[in-house]
Amino acid sequence: MDAELASWLALNQIPGLGNEGARRLLQAFGTPAQVFATPTHTLQQIVKPNIAAIITQGWDEEKFAPIASWLTDPHNHIVTLADRDYPKALFNISDPPLLLYVKGRLELLNHPALAVVGSRNATPQGLSNAEAFARAASASELCIVSGMAHGIDAAAHRGGLHECGSSIGIVGTGLDKVYPAANRQLAHQLAQEGALISEYSLGTPPLAANFPRRNRIISGLSLGCLVVEASLQSGSLITARMALEQGRDVFAIPGSIHAPQSKGCHRLIKQGAKLVECAQDILEELGHFSASTPLHSSVLKEHPLLTHLGFDPVDMDSLSQRSGLTISALSAILLQLELAGNIATLPGGLYQRIN
Repeated sequence: MDAELASWLALNQIPGLGNEGARRLLQAFGTPAQVFATPTHTLQQIVKPNIAAIITQGWDEEKFAPIASWLTDPHNHIVTLADRDYPKALFNISDPPLLLYVKGRLELLNHPALAVVGSRNATPQGLSNAEAFARAASASELCIVSGMAHGIDAAAHRGGLHECGSSIGIVGTGLDKVYPAANRQLAHQLAQEGALISEYSLGTPPLAANFPRRNRIISGLSLGCLVVEASLQSGSLITARMALEQGRDVFAIPGSIHAPQSKGCHRLIKQGAKLVECAQDILEELGHFSASTPLHSSVLKEHPLLTHLGFDPVDMDSLSQRSGLTISALSAILLQLELAGNIATLPGGLYQRIN
């Protein structure tokens, strides 16, 4: 590992310094190497004495041996604030990371992007919406950025990877770890066809405090942020708030007034987020709409029972009353519709239509 990169890594790992403190030092003294060459008494004009003392001790090269080994893989990269590959979109946020660990395609870091976030406990309709919106945006050459969590995040990544815009996963662990473990296959696909990004050093476990912080990178990399489903306590609302603070557009998909997963989206819309019903709404707002890109599925003749289902979850007895069909007849039709991908079964014996 060259000395310049080692100095960036060392500066990034000084306990108690943080991104803001590191940026103050860089503004005052230039490069990380120059920071480490600065006398303690001079450093104390910028940082606390205990931090200044740590800086003047320098760093141990052996400490970075695992990172040097990781960098031997041509898919692995470290991008610092001084590198041309550092995402230009992050320069203007209030707390840009000092450096980023990247696994995958470096060129995606500066590609026009759309953040797609939402509930971990998404409904079947929410998952379908996330994948469809992400796929349409990716087909219009927007890279899909999300947090690789269960639910909406994973569906958005799948949609993004289907098309030319691809997808980036922002993680809250070191890139040598996959969290959640159930998304291991998705993580491998992102590393091969898209990218994985973390500001945390290798070996960093899934600490709760790291995930809200990584949300500023999700929104910061993007032209806008789409919230597909979110409860009032959802971390997706943190991402939406950060997007607004960063001057990004915020979009939200409305849902049932009875669904907890729609409450957060409805609050965002009340607060000024743009209500969207199709991907074209987002692409036109961002000025990224390609007329040659098919944004709507073909209109297919639908089964009459879907009209009785509506778009809110419904139980078998209510559906029988609406349609006039017996429970036995309904069961057979519902099974056919589920196998065709038109409906999904929910906990509690409920059924929901999927667009």
